[in-house]
Amino acid sequence: MSYSLLVMKFGGTNMGDSAAIRHSASLAGRSIKEGIKVVVVVSAMAGVTNQLLKLADAAQSGDIASANDEIAAMRTRHFTAAQELGAAPDSETVREIREMHETLRQAVYGVYLLRELTPRSRDLIVAFGERLSAPLMSLALEQQGFRAKHVSGGEAGILTDTHFGNARPLPNTYERVKDRLSGFLSAGVTPVVAGFMGETEKGAITTLGRGGTDFSATIVGKALGADEVWAWKDVDGVMSADPRVVRDARNIEVLSYGEVMELAYFGAKVLHPLAVTPLKESGIPLRVKSAADPDFPGTLVKAEAHNESGHPVKAVTAIKNVSLITVTGAGVLGVPEVIASVFTAIARENITLLMVSQSSSMSNVSLAVPSTDAERALIALRTGLAGELNVEEQNNVAVLAIVGSGMRGQRGVSAKLFNALAENGVNVLMISQGSSELNISVAIEGAQVDAATTAVHAAFGLGQAVAAD
Repeated sequence: MSYSLLVMKFGGTNMGDSAAIRHSASLAGRSIKEGIKVVVVVSAMAGVTNQLLKLADAAQSGDIASANDEIAAMRTRHFTAAQELGAAPDSETVREIREMHETLRQAVYGVYLLRELTPRSRDLIVAFGERLSAPLMSLALEQQGFRAKHVSGGEAGILTDTHFGNARPLPNTYERVKDRLSGFLSAGVTPVVAGFMGETEKGAITTLGRGGTDFSATIVGKALGADEVWAWKDVDGVMSADPRVVRDARNIEVLSYGEVMELAYFGAKVLHPLAVTPLKESGIPLRVKSAADPDFPGTLVKAEAHNESGHPVKAVTAIKNVSLITVTGAGVLGVPEVIASVFTAIARENITLLMVSQSSSMSNVSLAVPSTDAERALIALRTGLAGELNVEEQNNVAVLAIVGSGMRGQRGVSAKLFNALAENGVNVLMISQGSSELNISVAIEGAQVDAATTAVHAAFGLGQAVAAD
């Protein structure tokens, strides 16, 4: 296929050091040399986002010395990368990196003085990762003979709501991005966009949630009407299971938007769960490609499902570190107002619900939430519900899901899943199937999740390549 415009996203591993950045720039350069217009969207250097979160927490707890040590280490790492990419000590890139680290230090010192880390402050601090890596990619492209210009997410036109930490683009984002980036492309300049971030209408920096650089790339792709969005990763594409757990996991050639959203939501860390949402209306495909093997086609994500003979299930995935919270009360939960108050209490705390199940007797409802949110969920439910309701928690749980559009109307899929679990002594704590029939998910004991994933992958023959219909 011939392309005229591609959006390429490079993740943290592909921005890990000067060598990785240089290689990533060369991947973009391959297409630019062919006359294709390219917009590059970058993540922070590998590990930097976690480093920023850590130093922000240290400042909040009063440990400013530790926070400053982390900032100094980050500054050295970025300076070293810039120098290895060819930046002179008095260059614009080095000056910009120095100024951004000073601004970061001031922001962190403000958190230390107040002993308060608000969602707004956290977003300001954590977005420095992408703001610092974008100049390095721009430099690498220029050193390879291409004209490039780096911009922050806000400067690129990504306008969001004020939901700091998990912001969503506003409807006028797409027109703004088109207006701001089209000029660069027309002038033969490759825009390098700092991913993961946007800004509110008042100019406050927001982030799009962990893995949000995928989301940034698809927002840009929709805005510019790209032929495809390419997400460069350190894997061959979307796999049938986590290859670190299942040795014969294989690349999936084609997935639908719905399938990849289910996979991302249920623990496959290849894409942000909302990454394909901007592409659905315009039908722009997304391709997950391997930076180590750029000629391998990877996984194509598009509108239509692509079913394989004998493979109703495409993949098995899992979320670890889950807690089950069960609300019980004899018959009371059948009252609509009580059910509403359960979900209102959870929504007020902005807690992600991974699974929900209610008994047919209406005497209990079970909620699966990330363990990191369990304590907040318990407090919210115990303070927000009537006294006759009991709230209990079970820790060390995992959610395992099978995903595939071929399951729709297919008999025997559930039986095969539960037989595979039973034969391997896996106890099922909770079951859920979406009305779309794209997935069946079960909550199981956390200690059994790797064995269960391997068993289910084998039961559905996912390690064996099958010809497409």
